[in-house]
Amino acid sequence: MIKIQLKWLILIWVVAPMFLLSKLCYSAELQVDMLKMSYSPEILYSEVGDKIVWPKSKGHNVEFIEGPSGFSIPKRSKMNKQYDIILEIPGIYYYWCTPHKSQGMIGLIVVGKNISNKIEISKAKALGKSKKKLADLINKIHN
Repeated sequence: MIKIQLKWLILIWVVAPMFLLSKLCYSAELQVDMLKMSYSPEILYSEVGDKIVWPKSKGHNVEFIEGPSGFSIPKRSKMNKQYDIILEIPGIYYYWCTPHKSQGMIGLIVVGKNISNKIEISKAKALGKSKKKLADLINKIHN
């Protein structure tokens, strides 16, 4: 009986950490490039826990405007610096380049195939060319 319990204890001791750490092994690092006046891709599909990286780009930054319920909008990134974020709440996130937001430099991130906040994002603040572009991007989102 003690041998059986010991086998289960060892099995749990080995398997449990593997299960708990498995999300770390499956997380991806995704990149969004900052081009002259746009992000590439403009719509990024990711999973919960993926690391999203915007490499250093002269004259650009990242500022989140809206996200799913429970998301606390972080401070905007510094100009000309790499920016990284890990999004833990499924839903759509909307961001822009602060100095170029009215020129249509906006992007969306769809986390976990969850588009339940699509209507809220479509009503979010947008300036200049970003108004039409936001509507166009919202129409392109798929699950």
